[in-house]
Amino acid sequence: MTPSKNRALMTRTLAVVLAAAACVVTVGGRATRSTQAAGRSDEKVSSELRGFVGRTKAETVAVVMQLSAPPTGRLNALLQRNGVRVRGHFAALDALAVELPAATLAELAAFPEVEWVTRDREVSTAGHVTTTTGADAVRTLTALKGGGSVSVDGTGVGIAVLDSGVYAAHLALKDAGGGQRTVFAKDFTGEGLTADPYGHGSHVAATAAGNDKLSGPSGAYTGVAPNATLVNLRVLNSAGQGRVSSVLSAIDWVMTSGTKYKIRVVNMSLGMPAVDSYKVDPLCRAVRKLSDAGYVVVVAAGNDGKSTLNKYGTNNTKTYGLVHSPGNEPSAITVGAANTFGTDARNDDGVATYSSRGPTRSFWTDAGGTRHYDNIVKPDLVAPGNKIVYAEAAGNYLVTNYPSLHVSPSDGGVGGNETRQMMYMSGTSVASPVVAGAAALMLQANSSLTPNMVKMILMYTAQPLAGFNQLEQGAGELNVEGAVKLAQRVRTDISTRTKVGDPLLSTTAPAAQSTIAGYTFPWAQGFTLNHGFVTGSALATKYQLVYAKGRLLGDAVVESGSSQALNSSLMSSGIVMTDGILLADGTPWGDEPLFAPSGILLTDGILLTDGILLTDGILLSDAILMSDGIVMTDSTVGSQSILANGDSTACMK
Repeated sequence: MTPSKNRALMTRTLAVVLAAAACVVTVGGRATRSTQAAGRSDEKVSSELRGFVGRTKAETVAVVMQLSAPPTGRLNALLQRNGVRVRGHFAALDALAVELPAATLAELAAFPEVEWVTRDREVSTAGHVTTTTGADAVRTLTALKGGGSVSVDGTGVGIAVLDSGVYAAHLALKDAGGGQRTVFAKDFTGEGLTADPYGHGSHVAATAAGNDKLSGPSGAYTGVAPNATLVNLRVLNSAGQGRVSSVLSAIDWVMTSGTKYKIRVVNMSLGMPAVDSYKVDPLCRAVRKLSDAGYVVVVAAGNDGKSTLNKYGTNNTKTYGLVHSPGNEPSAITVGAANTFGTDARNDDGVATYSSRGPTRSFWTDAGGTRHYDNIVKPDLVAPGNKIVYAEAAGNYLVTNYPSLHVSPSDGGVGGNETRQMMYMSGTSVASPVVAGAAALMLQANSSLTPNMVKMILMYTAQPLAGFNQLEQGAGELNVEGAVKLAQRVRTDISTRTKVGDPLLSTTAPAAQSTIAGYTFPWAQGFTLNHGFVTGSALATKYQLVYAKGRLLGDAVVESGSSQALNSSLMSSGIVMTDGILLADGTPWGDEPLFAPSGILLTDGILLTDGILLTDGILLSDAILMSDGIVMTDSTVGSQSILANGDSTACMK
């Protein structure tokens, strides 16, 4: 498809009514001076922060200050002035949370050791799962050597849940002996409690790691990794809201104390609008540090996949470009929501209408005022996230305000034992912990996996869903059965001496297909990277240097102008890079028609612009939602609507 034809597809504009929106947290990377034009001090202050001060006339602002070097005496003197308050110091992240007069922003940014200044914004939340994902199919895994078998249930793997707290007394979150599996809990909201009065975090924790103590008419309400341990890091308050600085505090804690509690997976079913590029956003950069340190970070894509009349002036139109932060971070595993329609079989599955679609539209602004959009292909994959039943925290806000969310399983109900009660939730916030639990199973099966290996395997074994493009589903729907089997076969002796092209597996590769609930489907056999998709069996059989810690899968590609090519120093032979973003019809990706040439994604928004019609929907950005003097209202409201209602109709294709 030529650029001129794409322009023809993108000519019809749409009037946009601006209003509230949001769901999910940001992910990171470190931008260099070369990407930020001349590196002037005013460019260190994010455009979102400048816009906020300009439209609100705020005299005092809460900011996150990222440093490239220890603070000098002059900077320390500024931080000790009257009217300036240091609210948090995140040593492992080289960052500070500061409240200060807006008039001092330019002075602050002028210090050479100050790298970026962004607003300390609000973040919020964004039954048959184990059967339909294939987790039940690998509960007992045959050992590769010596015979015998092992129970794959997450044993020995810690999952950190950054959310609204965990109701640790719930029966679904106990171990076989009745003891708590929440091995540590800490509050970062200032409310001084680690329970879950909002009700979101307990459901998320049970989705990832709930046990099989409760059963209902549709089967057991078992989490994906039912024997994993949980670490409760409460970053959202009783209203389901938090601040960037609270999440940074929790990430800083993981960086310094995570190994003590055997944390290998971090789940963030929360977020905020992705305005600042992942290269400068403090949460994105913090997530990158977690990934580089060896933690698998799983985040929700957001629940902004369809328009509403009050937001956009049109109803139920597909929206693209509203993946939230930290879902815009390349190192994170960004998860969209699939709708299983309540069946175990996967031949009728689709992408939930509300699941946020890519590409990411966070950006940085050069000295000439031109925006440079990230345009990353996200989400990475989708997982069941519509009307999912898991643990209900006692007396929580969500069920109190949305009574229909309460479920009465066979051994519990309204007025019954509050440690047994269950509830529905929908959204990418629910899909994310499904993938987090899958990652825990993979790491139990093979503890030597790096975060990039986990991410590659999850995408490589995913099922492409018919009728949905890669900006909606990434590589496809989560396939735990295939992911665990492939993970088990990866060599455990890979080191810095392992070369690109060396064998990746210790035995023969499994067949690139799975059968779940009687339905057989092929794997995607590839993965998305920054602005495209790569495929080939060599991805699963040969070692690629992009699988090492401290790298990104996107490093596999060298980009120049409007073209991209594989990086032969990091990738082996036997790998093919596709020419564009693809559609799916249920067969392997290699046979698919083009959706949009990848060159469009590489053009910093010159062709791919806000408000255009993108074949079947409208392309927007979080910057639009926050512009024109409109102050965002309670971002939790939109998320709560999805949590409570989910999809009741067929998926939009």
